[in-house]
Amino acid sequence: MARKGFRFPGLKGETWGTRRVGVRASWGAGLLALCIAVGLHAQDVTLRLDVKLVTLFVNVTDQNGAIVGGLTQGDFAIGEDGRPQKIALFERQSEMPLNLTLAIDTSDSVFKDRDLERDAGKEFVHAMLRPQDQMSLIQFATEVSELTPFTNKEAQIDRGLDRLHGGDATALYDAIYLASQRLGRKQGRKVLVLVSDGGDTARNTTYPEALEQALRNEVMIYSIIDVPIAASAGRDTGGEHALITLAEQTGGKSFYANEGGLQKAFAQVSDDLRTQYVIGYYPRSQEPGTNFHHVQVTIPRAAPEAFSLRYRTGYYSDSPVKSH
Repeated sequence: MARKGFRFPGLKGETWGTRRVGVRASWGAGLLALCIAVGLHAQDVTLRLDVKLVTLFVNVTDQNGAIVGGLTQGDFAIGEDGRPQKIALFERQSEMPLNLTLAIDTSDSVFKDRDLERDAGKEFVHAMLRPQDQMSLIQFATEVSELTPFTNKEAQIDRGLDRLHGGDATALYDAIYLASQRLGRKQGRKVLVLVSDGGDTARNTTYPEALEQALRNEVMIYSIIDVPIAASAGRDTGGEHALITLAEQTGGKSFYANEGGLQKAFAQVSDDLRTQYVIGYYPRSQEPGTNFHHVQVTIPRAAPEAFSLRYRTGYYSDSPVKSH
């Protein structure tokens, strides 16, 4: 799909929204040899298929919204498309590298207090980055622009935040689509933090396309909803709902910036990412021909209303296999 209005300084010849696949000629010869071998010795050959490890990042809170720690592997049960699965990986708190893209809406409807947004962003960056983590920064208005490529250097991200500038339209879904593709190339946890009012006026990418890219690339979306005025007739409530749903579907969370300010919202994102259980399984008994698989995570010993669990709702089985 051709997409217009994307600028990425410093990335010569690279366009987000496309993938390039290189094929070596030797692969063709190897495949031919394999086919011949199977044909000659079909009766003696057992073919083995690599099964993708499905990894889920799960947040658990109680009825009061407090984070629940200390649960064990035995407390959880996993299902896929209604079929029980066996847990193969469990960690209480992940030391897995965190790859995070901070995407800031700089359209006229949101970018009203540049100094506050810049300073809150810097505080978040300095609180979040660990030695094994990387972060990138993009802004989106009429165009989607990468201000800082993935880096572990806080000063580089700070300089990017200093270069934020406004625009007219809002290419929200373009930003999600492209940032998800970029994050999909990374190993470890992949997180997209959006600061926006939810309006999309660019109309290049649709909501379903943006959500599909996030799910295919295993990206958790955290939405910080920054509305102009709580009672404003100009609020895009449909856009706000879209940001909330994107977070729910991908296992992230949504926050309103007017409930304590941007600094509090960023701090809540940071806390949430530091208290995730990591649960993995190898799918079995899959129904043939099904492309999107729904996952279910439960705590069987507890009453249904005792805990609230957040995780991505499913995955595409035709997405490339990624190691974690």
